[in-house]
Order: sequence, then structure tokens, then C-alpha cells
Amino acid sequence: MNQRKRLKELLARNRLLLAPGAFDGLSARLVEEAGFEAVYLSGGAVARSFGLPDIGLMTMSEVIERARQVVSAVHIPVIADADTGYGNALNVVRTVREFDCVGVAAMHIEDQVTPKRCGHLEGKEVIPLAEMEQKLAAALEARADPDFAIIARTDSRAIRGLDHAIERAQAFARLGADAVFIEAPESEAELETIAHSIREVPLMVNMFKGGKTPLLPASRLEEMGYRIAIFPSDTQRAAIHAMKEALAVLKRDGSTAAMDDRLATFQERDRVAGLGEWQRLEERYSKESGDKK
Repeated sequence: MNQRKRLKELLARNRLLLAPGAFDGLSARLVEEAGFEAVYLSGGAVARSFGLPDIGLMTMSEVIERARQVVSAVHIPVIADADTGYGNALNVVRTVREFDCVGVAAMHIEDQVTPKRCGHLEGKEVIPLAEMEQKLAAALEARADPDFAIIARTDSRAIRGLDHAIERAQAFARLGADAVFIEAPESEAELETIAHSIREVPLMVNMFKGGKTPLLPASRLEEMGYRIAIFPSDTQRAAIHAMKEALAVLKRDGSTAAMDDRLATFQERDRVAGLGEWQRLEERYSKESGDKK
């Protein structure tokens, strides 16, 4: 099935969709293999995979290339972080066209001033509502495929308060956003207020340890009315911890033999990367070539 239509089906069933974060094709494949129905291409995780912090240093072309890798690696819908759309309304038009072309099922843009920063860091600013409405209208008009979902995010909670953030999200819903996302609410009560205030379109929520938003069980978020929960950094935090551990053992011992039981095997590594599929293709085309001689 077309993954954009699949995402719409997942959202229409009125259950919470869990979308763990990925930052490359391998991490995306592991998300799919674990049984999740969607994967989130985290802008912050992509930035950190370049050795950069999440403060708006990535270019659109760099993120688009990573999106292309992730989409080609999995068979589940990809929800992509497009930051601010990388500029004004004209930049948003090009951004939407590029994300549309690589096949992501959905993307979200936010109302931060460019360059943006992680929504859970201090020092953010937001653009005027009228300007964000222009950018959102441009995004909705620029997509070639109407099933390509545009998610509108606001970061105004940290700057102008919860009521203002809800007003912005409601404006985004009226404009036709396919879902809305209020970043960094600071309590369970705030999460509940958001869910009670916006019922016209699906709601996205961001769950990660260390941020401003309390971590709630998926069942509680679903009960409130949230329909997409992203977990942007768990896979990358796990990878960082595991790589640091392996490197420490290698530095100490000159090999990783002491932790061999905690490392993927040679065969497992290649299985996850799809070696078997490529070998079957190689055998098939080699046989067909031989048959034609």
C-alpha cells in the first residue's frame, strides 16, 4: 500500500500511533523490525549524527538526502521533521516539493524564527502568526500528492504561554493542517488541556527523557486523545551509550571480546542491512544472464 494512504488509515482508527526516532537507514530498519507501524525522522537526531547540535545548523539538502535513505530502507510510513521549512514561504514551497519527491508520508514545519533550535532548549523565538499562516498555506498548496500530510507545529508555549500556543494550533487546524503539534507542554495538566482544546485534527506529542514535557504511558496519551507520539532520541541515545561502552572496552583491552555477547554478530549485522535480499537478486540475475547465453 502507498505509505501516505497507510498513515491516513493509521490516524483514522483513533488509536495512538507510536513513531520511534531514526536518523539513518539502519536505525529506521530496526524500528520497522521491532514491529512499529511508523518511523520518525528526527531533525535533532540527524543533526547529532553529523556531529552537530540541534540548533538549526542542518541544510535542507542534507536532511532531504537522509530522508531519501530512510524511505528507501523501510516499508512503513516515514514522518519527517522539516524544522522551519528552511526559510520563508518560498523556501517552504521548495522544501515541501523535495520531501514530497523522496516519498515521506508526512512532514512537520514549525513557527520558530530561523535558525531554529531544539524545542526543549531555552532562547527560542517564534515568528508572527500571520507569517506562519502564510508558510503553512504555502506548504499545503505546494504538495503534489494530497495524501502527503502536512503537520503544523508551534513552539510558542515556552515564549507566550499555553493559551497562545493553543490559539496558534487552532488557527493551523482551520487552515487545513493534517495534524498539529504543540511542542514542550510542561505538565500532564497542560497535555490534557491541549487535547481537550483541539479535536478537529489529529494531535502529535513529543516524548523523550530530559525534555520539558513529562513522560506519560502510551495508554494515557491515547486516552487523552493524542494520535501520534514521537520518541525522537531513544534509539540514538541507546546507540551513543553502546558505542561508548564498546570503545571503552576496546581501548582498555585491545579487543571487544569481553563484551562479545552484547554485540550484534557478523551475520546479524548483515541480515539487518538486507544482505540476503541482495544475494538473492544477484543469484537471480546471474542465472537469467546465464540462461540467455
